[in-house]
Amino acid sequence: MGKFISYLKTKSFRNNLIAAALTVVVILLIAFFSLRYYTKHGQGLNVPSLKGMSIAKAVEKLEELGLRYELDSVYIMDSPPGMVIDQDPNADTFVKDNRTIYLTVNAAQAPNVKFPEVEFKSLREVQALIESFGLKLGDTTYKPDPARDVVLQALFGGQPIKTGESLPKGSRIDLVLGDGQGNEEVDIPSLIGLTKDEALFALRNGAMLNLGIITYEGNITDSATAVVVKQTPFATDSVTKVKIGTPVNITLSNK
Repeated sequence: MGKFISYLKTKSFRNNLIAAALTVVVILLIAFFSLRYYTKHGQGLNVPSLKGMSIAKAVEKLEELGLRYELDSVYIMDSPPGMVIDQDPNADTFVKDNRTIYLTVNAAQAPNVKFPEVEFKSLREVQALIESFGLKLGDTTYKPDPARDVVLQALFGGQPIKTGESLPKGSRIDLVLGDGQGNEEVDIPSLIGLTKDEALFALRNGAMLNLGIITYEGNITDSATAVVVKQTPFATDSVTKVKIGTPVNITLSNK
């Protein structure tokens, strides 16, 4: 034990101790500066603000800064197609060189939606319904009908729309509404010899009446060419007029 204590007091031990300490310090300094170089400590940049830019301009800016990018798309009405609507990381976030920036772009083409059933529903109900499907309310016009502000017909581009028909999201839908003036009377038209479509046109556009129950007589080989052989009500010497909006029942036959 005494020899070990004596050795600790020698110059040789002190030199070895100093050499070992210097070696540790040198190793730590090399590791520290190597890590700084490897991770590029303190080197980077702030992410630019890309929201509202066209995708082409945003990509050009990222490439100039040496940043990578990945794209995703959604569809938002009333936003220009091809415009950046979101980014991750956000603007002014400090990132390393070559960092990937995730961009969300507004799609150029609107997805299709199925048109809901709207006939004979109130205007308020239909407006909420079509907006929930991503559609817009366009113009509203009125025609004589006993019901006030009830949807009688929906139009897209001036053409009637059927329930379940596919339309681009964001389309404007025009509505034909009843004006509540159903007490007026109109002449009963003769539908005999007309096809169903011709009878429907004559009732709605000519007489402001509704098509009621449709029945068929005999063997129907072609419903498109079947014609009206009976109708109720039918104009007689005693009854020639009915109230606007009255339903007219018809019987179709290929005879």
